[in-house]
Amino acid sequence: MDFSHPPHVSEIAHRVRRFVDEEVIPLEDFKSSGSISDAALRNLRQKAKAAGLWAPQLPPDLGGMGLSLSEIVPVFEAAGRSHLGPLALNCAAPDEGNMHLLQLFTNGQQRERYLKPLAAGEIHSAFAMTEPAPGAGSDPTMLLTRAERDGEDWIINGHKWFTSGGEGAGFYLIMARTDSDLPAHKGSTIFIAPAGMPGIEVVRNVPIMGFDDFGGHCEMKFHDLRLPASAVLGEVGQGFALTQARLGPARLTHCMRWTGIAQRALEIATQYAAERDAFGKHLNEHQAVQWMLADSALELHAGRLMMQQAAWLLEQGQHAREESSMCKVHAAETVNRVLDRAIQICGGKGISRDLPLSSWYEAARAFRIYDGASEVHRMVIARGVIKRHSAG
Repeated sequence: MDFSHPPHVSEIAHRVRRFVDEEVIPLEDFKSSGSISDAALRNLRQKAKAAGLWAPQLPPDLGGMGLSLSEIVPVFEAAGRSHLGPLALNCAAPDEGNMHLLQLFTNGQQRERYLKPLAAGEIHSAFAMTEPAPGAGSDPTMLLTRAERDGEDWIINGHKWFTSGGEGAGFYLIMARTDSDLPAHKGSTIFIAPAGMPGIEVVRNVPIMGFDDFGGHCEMKFHDLRLPASAVLGEVGQGFALTQARLGPARLTHCMRWTGIAQRALEIATQYAAERDAFGKHLNEHQAVQWMLADSALELHAGRLMMQQAAWLLEQGQHAREESSMCKVHAAETVNRVLDRAIQICGGKGISRDLPLSSWYEAARAFRIYDGASEVHRMVIARGVIKRHSAG
């Protein structure tokens, strides 16, 4: 086994970290919304392009750096040191996952109309699958949004929420049932709908814990939304297969980016512990604090190895479903624990907005829910354990 990163990957990760530390972090504002203006983001993206750090995950013909899934592990972590870092490099969710999906399944016309401007950072996108109860949430087979044929067109009606990136999106990827006689995983389809079409209603940007994410997390309704047959992504009935092709790598990239935040939180706590005195010595001389730092370091280290292995398996053409689920559970819960310890070490300053820790802590709680709740991924893992035991 070779656990080293290729020299060019290590060099890119180093440059990304320097870019984020020098250009991105100074723009953070956790005392208000944590958001960034459109003008500031455009300027930051121009700097990223000029530095040769644009879209590490995309091929060169789309303006990217051409890195593979395993190669982006340290690069995305470096970008994720700030929640604005992935935005600056055009590798933030949901656009990064949507670009991966569009790369795999768009036809020539769809590629020109949607993928190329998304890859260039000219627009952003949204993925509309999650529905309020009693629709699809953790169980996507409960999908209620319907698409029905009307001649050559499709008519979509449904109710979605937590459509990330929905505010101001250039287009929406909509998951809908297209054959009610088949199970949802065989009778669903993804449609591409450009923004501004009659029948698309952005009801609201759902208020959530933590800072304001770019594009928000929107509640949406589709009222007799008419789309041509050319709006189908892939083929009719392929919706769930396409979604799995998107979500597998996207779970890992979420883990990579959040590991960057957790690593920075550990650094903030370590620095504070080295400077703050209590009970006659620095905090970092107290065993209770040392153990918190040690636990955070070892859990982050384990997570990096899990991400690297899961990425490698996916590159070998394996589904790596259990490994991806293990990675998602471990990373999501590790990030929450690391942030909790960092706040504890920093005490009163940790819960203030003078440090970014409290904002990260609020935002990170959702990581245990989106892209599959921890309980759902544990169910996937357990099924594999039981299946192997029964077969053996």
